[in-house]
Amino acid sequence: MSSKKFSSVEDYLSSLDAKQGKTLREVINFIIESFPDLNCKLAWNVPQVYKGDDYVFGVSALKNHLALAPWSAEVIENFKEELERQGCVVKKNLFQVPNDWNIDKKLVSDLVVARKLELD
Repeated sequence: MSSKKFSSVEDYLSSLDAKQGKTLREVINFIIESFPDLNCKLAWNVPQVYKGDDYVFGVSALKNHLALAPWSAEVIENFKEELERQGCVVKKNLFQVPNDWNIDKKLVSDLVVARKLELD
């Protein structure tokens, strides 16, 4: 990843290699289609899914993996065992997946629901 300043989510996704761009686009599209009350915008120069003033789920690409973040250390902790069982590298506020991750839609949906419940 370069330190280029992106002008939009599409600009960010288009800057990635094919695998990374495809995977992150699929994650974002799945979340937005599954949760019509959520939107996506560029914040901190990476795509962020949000509702109102609250961030729900962030995505970013690094050199060798993708980082997905439900914006909550508590949500990460509650799902840590499942994430690790699936081979994800789990950090305090995010988890890492391969560039060509086959999206686990149930897991992503459960993470989004858990984060939204925190915000309600």
